[in-house]
Amino acid sequence: MKLVIGGYAQGKLSYVLQKYDMESCQIWDGEIPKNKIEQRGTVVINHLHHWIKSRIAKDGCPEKEIFAFVENYPNCVIISDEIGNGIVPIEAFEREYRERTGRILVELAKKAEEVERVICGIGQKIK
Repeated sequence: MKLVIGGYAQGKLSYVLQKYDMESCQIWDGEIPKNKIEQRGTVVINHLHHWIKSRIAKDGCPEKEIFAFVENYPNCVIISDEIGNGIVPIEAFEREYRERTGRILVELAKKAEEVERVICGIGQKIK
């Protein structure tokens, strides 16, 4: 599994699609497949942070679900915004979302074969 992180609108998806054959990528935007899918090429999960937020809002367990997904698709690429920088949100839900997303990204980074941070469309390998 590969993890790509970076700030909002920094070109993470474009960067990933340049690295891999765009034609062979299966892109899931803001969601992960609910059912087993036939893997054709690279499975890319874009906007993981959006999916995490929706799962928390629906009382889901994004931690358990994403780690099960990664186990089933070990060659996937996961893309997420970094949301832990800046002002701490006032609303309790937003603080929980921010903290849980950060913790999930830490665990994904530990498991990842490669971690890259993208800034201004330029990738920097950090693991």
